Amino acid sequence: MKKPVRKAVFPVAGLGTRFLPATKAIPKEMLPLVDRPLLEHAVDEARAAGIEDFIFVTGRGKRAIEDHFDADWELYKTLQERGNTEALEAVRACEIGPGRLFYTRQQMPLGLGHAVWCAREVVGDDPFAVILPDDFVVADKPCLQQMVEAYQEVGGNIVAVVDVPRDQTQRYGILDVAADDGRLAVVAGLVEKPKPALAPSTLSIIGRYILQPEVMTHLGDIGRGAGGEIQLTDGMARLIGHQPFHGLRFSGTRYDCGSKVGFLEATLAHALTRPDMADQVRETLKRYS
Repeated sequence: MKKPVRKAVFPVAGLGTRFLPATKAIPKEMLPLVDRPLLEHAVDEARAAGIEDFIFVTGRGKRAIEDHFDADWELYKTLQERGNTEALEAVRACEIGPGRLFYTRQQMPLGLGHAVWCAREVVGDDPFAVILPDDFVVADKPCLQQMVEAYQEVGGNIVAVVDVPRDQTQRYGILDVAADDGRLAVVAGLVEKPKPALAPSTLSIIGRYILQPEVMTHLGDIGRGAGGEIQLTDGMARLIGHQPFHGLRFSGTRYDCGSKVGFLEATLAHALTRPDMADQVRETLKRYS
């Protein structure tokens, strides 16, 4: 019987240097797509997939993240007294309930694999999701929900994947594919940032994972890999052959909010899905076309 996926790890310890000076005092994950932070969108996606426990791997200067998902009774009281029901509902909706929100620190910037490993004690013996807020996905059915449904079919480990141009393979973790039905690819191996000529495929991992807890043991002893960092890809590769491992081509569009242009595109894409502003945004864009 497959254990349900009820925990999610959010690696949010990065410095956000590509968005300086905006991120000098504000965590990059708290930059808003319209009026809601990137991280809140990621948390909502996790909630829709049935996640109950939220594990934030933070670093110095990330206090705003803790405050955002906490209760703020003074603010609630002020909004209530002013009769601003809409705003009150919006800020209450982002709360994560008592005993469901966990924080752990990544003291050294040793890579994504190390950030995930820092959550090992909270993850325990349970399967868990990893969500990178930089990857914003617009989909009719949230990306992680699609992955959980696939997990219920095949179990094991699942990564969300997209096809990328071959000349961009050196920017991603790439799948070596054993079999592929067009939706789920059976993974024979993983290669971190291969040169285009050496890439085994063009199926690239994006920032959504469902992993078995055994990956934590591997992350604790693999040492540093590409870029002098502990790579999540290297830890996951050790699971292949011992546990089911699949790549899921999800339905939806992924936006890379780790770049300025990608963040701007994601903001527009999100705005165009909102009934309260989509028409106005379209009219505004016409002035720049």
